[in-house]
Amino acid sequence: MFILAANPRAILWDLDGTIVDTKDCHFHTWQITLEKHGFSITRSAFEMNFGRNNITSLPNYLGFQPDAELAAEIIMNKETLFRQLAQREVTLVPGVEAWLASANAKNIDQAIASSAPMENIRDVLTHFNLETYFELFVSGVDLPAKPEPYIFVQTAEQLGYLSQECLVIEDSVAGVKAANSAGMKCVAVTTSYQRHKLASADLVLDTFQEPLDQVLKALYGTS
Repeated sequence: MFILAANPRAILWDLDGTIVDTKDCHFHTWQITLEKHGFSITRSAFEMNFGRNNITSLPNYLGFQPDAELAAEIIMNKETLFRQLAQREVTLVPGVEAWLASANAKNIDQAIASSAPMENIRDVLTHFNLETYFELFVSGVDLPAKPEPYIFVQTAEQLGYLSQECLVIEDSVAGVKAANSAGMKCVAVTTSYQRHKLASADLVLDTFQEPLDQVLKALYGTS
């Protein structure tokens, strides 16, 4: 692990399960969509792939590699349904807005680095009036899926920062591994996975109720 003498220059946020509690809504919409296409999904398969992008996850749900046309149709139908249901089924993770505001007050740049489609990112952030906290939105739809580090590396590059200047906030096993591979410090929150599964993060929290100042002090020796 590297040690810095100051706060991070940027915080790279995952979206699903980290800023907003979408896990059950995503599972629900996968169930409905796949059933309409004559398929089914198990909760265990969903849990194993949560945090990865649709192109990578779909074959694992189906048990085979669908052709491009079928995959595109399923994914489009699923995400359209998700955006419809999210308006009433998705909630903010408690304490997260206080962290966003605190980071802004410290002049720490913030970005979304999510596997979700860009339309989902914008819809969810707009719904909760959070879009103004972020300098940049990056979707991993067309990038190698987490645990590959590409989405975090690309987000840092677009912001103009080195990997060691960035802090990742994640909730998934794949996301934590991606942050590790990118050479970035990582805080994991146990909204989606048990604490022991996220142990490779630099710090694991059960909630965002602990003030950001205290977390930064624990990670960097300063606040």
